[in-house]
Amino acid sequence: MRVLGIDPGLRNLGWGVIEADGSRLSHIANGVCQSDSGEDLAKRLLSLHEQLTDVFNRFQPDTAAIEQTFVNKDAVGTLKLGQARGVALLVPAQFGLPVGEYAPNKVKKTVVGVGHAAKQQVDHMVKMQLPGVVIEGPDAADALAIAICHAHYSRGPGLNAALGAAGGTGGLRIKEVRR
Repeated sequence: MRVLGIDPGLRNLGWGVIEADGSRLSHIANGVCQSDSGEDLAKRLLSLHEQLTDVFNRFQPDTAAIEQTFVNKDAVGTLKLGQARGVALLVPAQFGLPVGEYAPNKVKKTVVGVGHAAKQQVDHMVKMQLPGVVIEGPDAADALAIAICHAHYSRGPGLNAALGAAGGTGGLRIKEVRR
C-alpha cells in the first residue's frame, strides 16, 4: 500500500510518500509544495493544487492522509489554513482515493510515543523509522509522520496491538527503498 501523507499549509504544504508492506515501511519520496505569499489567494491555492496533483501523478498513492486543522487565535490565519486544507482534500478526491484524517496529537503519539512532541522529536523519529531518509524540511517530516500514522491505523487491530501502549512502532521492521 502506497500512502501519501499531507501536512496542509498555505505557504508550505508538506507531503511524504511511503510504502507499507505488512509491517515494513519504506520511504519513497517527500517534499514541500510552496505558494508565493505575494500572489492573491486564488492563485496560491491553484498553485498548491497543481503541485499536489503533480505529486499524485508521479507517485500514484493508493491512499492519502491529512492532518486535521487546529484553530488558533488568528482567525484569518486559521481560515487560510482551512482553504489550503481544502485543496489537500480535493486532490485525493479527484483521484478517487480515500483520505484518513488524524489529529496532530494522534500523529505524534503514534510516531514519537507522546502526543505533545516537539517538531524536532517528530523529525528524529521519522528518520529512525525510515533510515537514511533525507527530509526536505519540517513540513515534509510532518507529512511523513502523517503517512506513517495512517499506515499503522489503516491496517487493522493486529498492527495496532504491535504499536504498544506508548504508541511507538513496537517490533516493526523498517526498510527504506530509494528510487
